[in-house]
Amino acid sequence: MKTGSARNQQGAKSRQNSLGNASTHANQQRNTYQGGITVDLLTELHQKGVSRRNFLAGASALTAASVLAGCADNESALPVTDSAVTDTVILNFALNLEYLEASFYLYAATGSGLVAADMGTGTGLGTVTGGSKISGLTGQQQDFLTELAYTEQQHVRFLRSALGSAAIPMPAIDIVNSFNALATAAGISGGFNPYASFNAFLVGAFVFEDVGVTAYAGAAPLISTAGITSGLLSYAAGIQAVEAYHAGSIRTQLTAGAIAAAATSTTYPYLGYANQIATLRASLGGGNETQLTVPTSISTPSSIVAASSNTAVGYARNLDQVLHIVYGTATGAGVNKGGFFPKGLNGGYTVTQS
Repeated sequence: MKTGSARNQQGAKSRQNSLGNASTHANQQRNTYQGGITVDLLTELHQKGVSRRNFLAGASALTAASVLAGCADNESALPVTDSAVTDTVILNFALNLEYLEASFYLYAATGSGLVAADMGTGTGLGTVTGGSKISGLTGQQQDFLTELAYTEQQHVRFLRSALGSAAIPMPAIDIVNSFNALATAAGISGGFNPYASFNAFLVGAFVFEDVGVTAYAGAAPLISTAGITSGLLSYAAGIQAVEAYHAGSIRTQLTAGAIAAAATSTTYPYLGYANQIATLRASLGGGNETQLTVPTSISTPSSIVAASSNTAVGYARNLDQVLHIVYGTATGAGVNKGGFFPKGLNGGYTVTQS
């Protein structure tokens, strides 16, 4: 009988082989329409590359309506269109975020990060500071971490393939000091280690997922007409859908943990930690947050879905607001590094504007 570790290793090798074949086939047949972005055979790569549980199956059918921004009590205006922000800039901005998420989840699930082939090469290539495998997981918890790590790894590979030679390399990423600084700023005493336990990991994952969902929603209006015609908006909506699935699951597990703890009079600080993080994110990134609550009746506002309490429409953040969150800085133009990106993002949009 194979151990869980053996099964994971065998599955990882099988997935890597499948992805390698799909990527090679796509590279041989790709065409570009502008800025080096590949648009042919993305569907084929998409289907082959994420065949495990068909995680993205059907997601690309989402329309532009799925990435519209909502209006709520603490929301900011939709991002302004900027002719200087090309499709290449937008996708590379997203790739920076996917590098961050993939690194965090891969380290938490396996103890190591992206392989060299997924990091790119050239000016700006960085390394990852921090990260470690979480111990003491149940089989279900390990499977959940593996699922998250796999899908974020695939997002990196998908975007790199779509961008082709225009893809930026992975920037320097910090997934240890950044969490401590964030926790301190949020008022969480005693430091914070997202690798200490499964529940601590959920809070770490909570930091990223809602930001990813709002970032894709906010960037959608900037995609060019050519990009929309070629399917880029649809694929961006598909990735956003996966990030939303992740976010919903994480928010559900944090809420369920609080409910279970209350039933047994057990201390469960993690939902409170998540809400402190959400409050900090709101101050850095223009609001757009939904606090986690334990539901008490059918009239209790949703806590699992991060959306407007008035319309239940998901939030959006513009590129500048996302930068402020990942750099860990509030208002102020000219900030080009900090937080999770100690040397800044790579690509064409790396400096805060306001």
